Amino acid sequence: MKTPVLRLSLFVLGLVTVFSAVGCNSPSKKHDYTTEATRFFIEANEDEAFATAVLPISGVRVAVSNKPFITELDIVHVDLATSDMGHYLVFQLTPWASRDLYRFTGDNQGKRVIVAINGVALGARQIDRPFNGGYIAIFVEMPDDQLPALIKNLNATCVDIQKEIAKK
Repeated sequence: MKTPVLRLSLFVLGLVTVFSAVGCNSPSKKHDYTTEATRFFIEANEDEAFATAVLPISGVRVAVSNKPFITELDIVHVDLATSDMGHYLVFQLTPWASRDLYRFTGDNQGKRVIVAINGVALGARQIDRPFNGGYIAIFVEMPDDQLPALIKNLNATCVDIQKEIAKK
């Protein structure tokens, strides 16, 4: 008689354990995109260089500092634009990042800005003047057919991050 009761007790205990474990794990937010970690680095002098960024197609090597001056926390929106030279990305920044960008590019004219997405350097742009208006336009070294998906992912990441920042 003790055996059926013991079995029933173990069965119920097992069910409670399973339901408790499932109940504690609230469903995580499902995304249909890849979160994009976007960092902008400045070209560094040889004595200040932390690493070397290598662009994937051209093989251009740029010594960079260890600290990004713009991150995905500073990006509001990304657009695809076209010129005679091809497609490029336009990153729109938050107001506070826009002010920093203007000051930073004003102080570093002649150097290059490198954009790295998920740890891969994809583009470089010469700083020929202070960037004003809160935008960074930069050509990236990747096939044109991959750009729409990249932009979708970048914008979805921006929206999520800006919502989180707004909550705080």
